Amino acid sequence: MSDTPFGFGLPPEEPEDGDEGKKKDQQSGGGQGPANPFGFGGLPGAGGFGGPGADNPLAAMFGSLNPTDLGAAFQQLGQMLSYEGGPVNWDMAKQIARQTVAQGTPDGVKDTSVGPVERSAVQEAVRLADLWLDDATSLPSGSGTAVAWSRAEWVEATLPAWQELVDPVAERVGAAMGDVLPEEMQAMAGPLIGMMRSMGGAMFGTQIGQAVGVLAGEVVGSTDIGLPLGPAGKAALLPANVEAFGKDLGVPKDEVRLYLALREAAHQRLFAHVPWLRSHLFGAVDGYARGIKVDTAKLEDVVGQFDPQNPEQLQDALQQGMFQPEDTPEQKAALARLETALALVEGWVDAVVHAAAKPRLSSADALRETLRRRRATGGPAEQTFATLIGLELRPRRLRDASRLWASLTDARGVDGRDALWHHPDMLPTATDLDDPDGFVHREQLDFSELDKMLGEAADKPDLRKKDDGEAEGDDTE
Repeated sequence: MSDTPFGFGLPPEEPEDGDEGKKKDQQSGGGQGPANPFGFGGLPGAGGFGGPGADNPLAAMFGSLNPTDLGAAFQQLGQMLSYEGGPVNWDMAKQIARQTVAQGTPDGVKDTSVGPVERSAVQEAVRLADLWLDDATSLPSGSGTAVAWSRAEWVEATLPAWQELVDPVAERVGAAMGDVLPEEMQAMAGPLIGMMRSMGGAMFGTQIGQAVGVLAGEVVGSTDIGLPLGPAGKAALLPANVEAFGKDLGVPKDEVRLYLALREAAHQRLFAHVPWLRSHLFGAVDGYARGIKVDTAKLEDVVGQFDPQNPEQLQDALQQGMFQPEDTPEQKAALARLETALALVEGWVDAVVHAAAKPRLSSADALRETLRRRRATGGPAEQTFATLIGLELRPRRLRDASRLWASLTDARGVDGRDALWHHPDMLPTATDLDDPDGFVHREQLDFSELDKMLGEAADKPDLRKKDDGEAEGDDTE
């Protein structure tokens, strides 16, 4: 469990007046203070949120803004407080994510539009990857199209999936905000509760927006965390991030792109042709998230001391860790289901991609190990995932799952291995990952034959009635 489930602050925005603004910001200490929880950025005349008055954004705005800037500040504050949507202000999340992407990565690389040469290279890599995968898996291609995304395009394409992942946690906080007040006071405190929920939605929107924006600078495709974040049937790579990933590996750029295309295309095959898998994974995330409890004692302190002129205290509460997983058998089972499901997906992709790349790419082993280490050391995708839903994956399970799938290939062949995806009850469990040999050589139920038998029985509803009628006729005679 992460100590800061939503512990991302908002980086300072680009000054609107270019280089002069940067100089002013540096002179006033901009960017060195606490994170701005509301996305006001380095407001002109306020010295940014790292300058004078940084500890109280409202005091900073009222104390030094001219009338024009004051009106703009009121407008932004009004938009935040007037939000009446779900538990997360996703409009704000998208705005913050786009601003974070526009600022570039820490190494100074800015986001750029994808050109026709890069787009063509990605399409060719995915096309070739699909050809190679035909020999490594019985699942047909799941990539209807191959797309090359900029970081901003990745943000736009993946936000719907993030909403599905994060809303269950945010809903618990929104409900808890109203529950901490005594019932007789809730009617009188309606406006305050509404304001706090709007502020909470803004807090979550800011944190998630920043997290997604940072992640956009690191991911190489749409399936880096083992979940289908992009639209179905679209194999996507981010050329700028692919280049950054392979920069110091000493591997030709084309081989790096092709290997990453193999991973993306393999994920697409799995999610396209295992129709229950997406809902199974997202359901496991939802089940785990709904078992997270809010520290109501801490929230009561926040509500009791809530000061409309000091709204960043909600941000502080989030950063200090308000969420804890319930220590119940149900919650532990939900965690095991989620970790195992993600490990099985990643392990299958790792095994299938290695089988396809090993005979064809001299760098296959090196690239495979690089990606494994990236996951094992808590790469940006895993860290962001842990931060947003309070879950840390155990990389050990990924290697165990990869070994299990490879052993299944040796013992049962490609078709026998992939047949396990026909039904969720046929998949290995967490215990099976501890004893892969035992699972590989165990007899498996063939759910496809059972489904076939049930289907045939359903197609003959009158057969029993006819037999019964003939029997009754025999008796009367």
